[in-house]
Amino acid sequence: MAGLIPQAFIDDLLSRADIVDVIDKRVKLRKTGKNHSACCPFHQEKTPSFSVQPERQFYYCFGCGAGGNAIGFIMNFDQVDFPQAVESLAKDNGMEVPREQSEAASKKQSENVKLLESLEQSSSYYQQQLRKHEKRHSAVDYLKARGVSGEIAKDFCIGYAPPGWDNLLNAISNTPQEQRTLFKAGMLIEKDSAEAHYYDRFRHRIIFPIRDSRGRTIAFGGRVLGDDKPKYLNSPETPVFHKGAELYGLHEAKKSGGKFKRMLIVEGYMDVIALAQMGIRNSVATLGTATSARHMTRLFRLVPEVVFCFDGDDAGRKAAWRALESSLPEMEDGRQIRFLFLPEGEDPDTLVRKIGKEEFNELIEQATPLEQFFFDKLSVGLDVKTIEGKARLSNLAMPLIKQFPRGVYGQLMQDRLSSTLGVSNESLDKLISSEPAVVRTDQPPTDQQPPPYFDEYSQSSTPTRTARPAQQSSRSSSMTYRKSAALKAIELLLRNPEIALSIKQDLTPLQSAEDESRKLLLSLINMVKRDPD
Repeated sequence: MAGLIPQAFIDDLLSRADIVDVIDKRVKLRKTGKNHSACCPFHQEKTPSFSVQPERQFYYCFGCGAGGNAIGFIMNFDQVDFPQAVESLAKDNGMEVPREQSEAASKKQSENVKLLESLEQSSSYYQQQLRKHEKRHSAVDYLKARGVSGEIAKDFCIGYAPPGWDNLLNAISNTPQEQRTLFKAGMLIEKDSAEAHYYDRFRHRIIFPIRDSRGRTIAFGGRVLGDDKPKYLNSPETPVFHKGAELYGLHEAKKSGGKFKRMLIVEGYMDVIALAQMGIRNSVATLGTATSARHMTRLFRLVPEVVFCFDGDDAGRKAAWRALESSLPEMEDGRQIRFLFLPEGEDPDTLVRKIGKEEFNELIEQATPLEQFFFDKLSVGLDVKTIEGKARLSNLAMPLIKQFPRGVYGQLMQDRLSSTLGVSNESLDKLISSEPAVVRTDQPPTDQQPPPYFDEYSQSSTPTRTARPAQQSSRSSSMTYRKSAALKAIELLLRNPEIALSIKQDLTPLQSAEDESRKLLLSLINMVKRDPD
C-alpha cells in the first residue's frame, strides 16, 4: 500500500509497543537492573555492550554505536525499509496502518504492483522452460558442467529463455496493456514505437532472477548459450529495479539461515552460485556496476566484515581500488574490509571447484587487509625513504584518510601515515583537518606573482594566481605572509634537500612555533640532516 504513514499513528504505535518484547523476540535479552542487555546483534562481540532501556523505549550499543527505537531496530535487524518495519510492528500489536495517499502515489503504487506481478510470471515461465522446453538440454548441460545441482538451481530460481523472438511475449501477455507492462518491466524491447511492436529481451539464455530484500523478483540477468553478444545481459533500470542499490544473491544468503561473520563480494552470477554449491552461502555480486556506498551500507548491517574477490591482474586491482574508495566513508569502528586477489586465469567459480571449500576459506582468511592494500597501492612508484616520496604519499593519502568516519579506525590509519612520513601526529592532524592542497611544481613563479604556492594554501574559496589577496588587518596580513614563507621554504627544500645540510643557524625557535607549516619545515630539515642520503 502506497502513501505516507501519519506521524500521529507512528507515535501511537511506539507508545503501545514494548521495545523489550520487540528485541527479545529476535535477540535473547538478560535483565540487568532497570535495563536489559545482550551481545550486540550488529557487530561481533563476546562481552555484552548492547543495552535496552524500557523507560526510554530505546536501545543503544556501547560497542558500535547502534541505537534507536523499536522501528529502527526492526529496520536494522530484519533488513527492511521504514514502511515495512512499521507494518511489522503494527501487525504484532494488532493495528492497521493508515495511509495519507495522493492520487499520484496511488497510481504509481498500482503500476509497480503490476510490474512485480509480470516479473514473477516471467520468472515462473523461465523456470518451467528449464524443465520442459525441447531445447533446454544446452542449458541443462551447461549447468551440470559447472557443477550446479537441481537443489541450487531451484534455490536461485534459475531458468531458461528459449530461442525465438516472442516466446515470453506470447506466453504471458494477451493484451496490448499487458505487453506494455512487460515492456516497462524490462522484459521486452520495443522495435517499433509507432506500432507498439515488441520482442523478447532474453533469448537462448540461462536466466538468473534478481530478487530484493523481500524476495520479490525485480529483474533478471541472462547468460548466453550460443555465440551471441553480449555474453551477459541484465535487465534495464525500471521503477522497481535500481541496479546500483541491489546485490545478486543477498536474499538467498539471508534465506539460507547461516550466521555469517563476513560477506564476500564476487563479480558474477555463476561465482555466487558456484560458491553456494560448495556450501559457501555468504557471497553476493554487484549487477554490472562498481561497488557503491549503498552496497556497503547494506552489507555492514548484516556482518562486520566484507571481503572483495577480484582477479589479480591490473584490471582486477583497479576495480579493487575503486571499491576501496567507495567504502571509506562506511569504515566505522568494528568494521573490516579485505581483498582477495585470485590467481591468474581463475575466478571464484573455477577456483572453488578446483581446490574445494576448505582451501578456498583458507584463502579468504589470508586476504589482504584494507590498510595494507591502501598503503601498498599509494606507495607504488614512490621511494618513501626520500622527502619527495613522503610528500607525494601525504598528498595522495590525506584526502582519502579524511573520508574515514571519526573513530579509532581512521585515527590508526592516520597514525600509520604519520609513522611512515616521520611527521608528528599533531602536525598531520592539522594538515588533514585543513582544506586539501595540491602543491604545483610545474609552473615556476614569475616576478609578478605572489610568493610561490601562496594561493594553494590560502583560505580563499576561489584563489587566483594573478593578483594578491585583498589587504587585511596588519596582524592577519603578517600571519598570512609568514605562513607563505614557510611553505615556500618547504617547497624549495623538497626540490633541493641538500640545502638543509648547509643551514648553520639555530633553529630552536621553530620548535615553539604555533604555525604548523613551520613545525613541518623543522621536521623536514631534521630528517635530511639525520639521513642525508
